[in-house]
Amino acid sequence: MKAKMRNLALAVGCIGICTAIAEEVSESRAVRRLDVGEMPLVRTIDERYMSFQIGMSHLTGGETWSTYDESKAEGDAEQAEDFEAIREVRLPTDLTNPRLHTLTAGLAPLYIRYGGTTTNSVYFQNNDQPRLDKPPEGYRWILTRESWKGALAFAEAVDAKVLTGFTVSEGVRDETGAWTPAHAEPWIAYTQSIGGEIHAAELYNEPNAREPGRTEKGESAEDFTRDFAAFSAFMSEASPGTKLGGPGVAELGIPVPIPSLQEVTPEEYMSTDPRPDVDIVTYHFYGAVAERCVPPDSPAGISAEQALSEEWLARPDSTFQRYKALRDKYAPGAPVWLTETGTASCGGTRWQPTFLETFRFLDTHARLAKQGLDAIFTHALISGSNGVIDEKTFTPNADYWAALLWRKLMGARVLDAGPNQPGLHLYAHCQRGNPGGVTVLAINLRDTPDTISVPGPADVYALTAPQLQSREVHLNGQALVLGQDDALPEITPQRVAGKAITLAATSISFITLVESDNKACH
Repeated sequence: MKAKMRNLALAVGCIGICTAIAEEVSESRAVRRLDVGEMPLVRTIDERYMSFQIGMSHLTGGETWSTYDESKAEGDAEQAEDFEAIREVRLPTDLTNPRLHTLTAGLAPLYIRYGGTTTNSVYFQNNDQPRLDKPPEGYRWILTRESWKGALAFAEAVDAKVLTGFTVSEGVRDETGAWTPAHAEPWIAYTQSIGGEIHAAELYNEPNAREPGRTEKGESAEDFTRDFAAFSAFMSEASPGTKLGGPGVAELGIPVPIPSLQEVTPEEYMSTDPRPDVDIVTYHFYGAVAERCVPPDSPAGISAEQALSEEWLARPDSTFQRYKALRDKYAPGAPVWLTETGTASCGGTRWQPTFLETFRFLDTHARLAKQGLDAIFTHALISGSNGVIDEKTFTPNADYWAALLWRKLMGARVLDAGPNQPGLHLYAHCQRGNPGGVTVLAINLRDTPDTISVPGPADVYALTAPQLQSREVHLNGQALVLGQDDALPEITPQRVAGKAITLAATSISFITLVESDNKACH
């Protein structure tokens, strides 16, 4: 990793001055030649494919994952046995903040998921009185009309459609333990009364996951499908335009099984009678567990040393393929949405706000778009250690700039750029806003420069950083920062006239070929 950092620092701004190095490297490594004009269409993704979660706790106040102590190095954190010890209290977030609006609007159009664990036990206070001191029995958190109205207004202002969930705690269950719309009914009625819209909804946040110290096990398949049937019947009358998603279960890409996640399989949730009639197949995925809960070097953890490994980047594949097969079997034709994902469960890694995480962020988006995913919701838009925007300062973390470039350059039509090679991942989409144009996403995981060959002139947007674990990101050698009045910076490419394009060591490049005239992109 230290070698990667040294080489990256040397390679910043490498475009146009590293020809000799690239030629030396290419002598022992075949140059990838991309015939972008002939790349075939693979599929079309949702226009709002790249989407984000804002935790329900940002609306209610309440618990979030504790912030890492930045004075400690990776692996120095003590793993808490008590769930409450790794959580901290937050106040409701000010969603009217102008900087937050500017940054989020830069990623539009998108979906916003107001969800997370808090959603399972939230109480909707259906009046305009001050927030209650404590929720009624059977609930844990309070969502006021004012907070929900603000959430809907924020979504509308930034061109986002809303996905959310509904309470499943004891406060909404009858004497037999079955779910009732006691919470959902007034919530939806109020939403409609102010002209709001819930585009899609999941009944339960992670029905297979227990909450340590609160619930001992996940929801059984029989109880889940019984409750989903009641939920579906209610929604067909109360909000027939809302799409229903499920099962929304939690998945971890680690070799160590967590018992509560293994008690009921996703197929049991999808197949048990009465079989859920979902409009969208949804699931959650994290590739590992963060160091708040396990050491980074444990089989369930992930360290910075592993962050650019092929094994780590490929972890989402097999899980998605299982859900794609479930969709084909139980909900043919339905889209598949990954409605919560990030680097690691338990609130993300220590290095998640840095440039090092940007490689996984973009690679996951690109590889799953090509395989068949229709929308992906990163956890989170704003959050402690795992937001693309810092929740305390509303300043961009490293992933934000990657997301901004994706939104600006990657269209909804996915092309076939060929198979990935170890250390060099290439993806292609039709260029956004330019019929016939193609955007290539080139991810160089190696600590040496590489070269690709494309026909004709190209505009290159190369992302690098002074150090891999830096929050500062450079575009073609210049630091990306907000301008006066928090204006987004001008995103300007470097024009490369020749066919050979140098990829700096450990870098990410978006390469647009405006003259490619790809038939699939017209």
